[in-house]
Amino acid sequence: MSARLAVALVALAVAMPVPAAPPAGAVRAEIDALLGALASSGCRFQRNGSWHTATEARDHLRQKLSAIESRGTIASTEQFIATAATGSSLSGKPYLVRCGDAAEVPSADWLNTRLRGLRAGRDGAR
Repeated sequence: MSARLAVALVALAVAMPVPAAPPAGAVRAEIDALLGALASSGCRFQRNGSWHTATEARDHLRQKLSAIESRGTIASTEQFIATAATGSSLSGKPYLVRCGDAAEVPSADWLNTRLRGLRAGRDGAR
């Protein structure tokens, strides 16, 4: 085999897409816990101008997670929040969360606050 052919084969191998894989176990467990906290929060979730229940929001974000997993891996829960849970990939509008009579907040803020609570061993639904 010529040196050029060997270099070309190595370059091709490096450029080939890596098969999709789910997040590592700890990351997936954290994402699942975060989505569980959302579902049980009783909050409302706005996407594309319409309000949805927290359970509908969890289901929507799980679908987005599956779509991302089909294209590659998620290295951290923060990456999941940033790539899937902050806004609509279709309209670009940010997602919002409103709990009770409190003012609506960007979903990234709400989810990151819950994530810090989960990591600190507190109830992430607060």
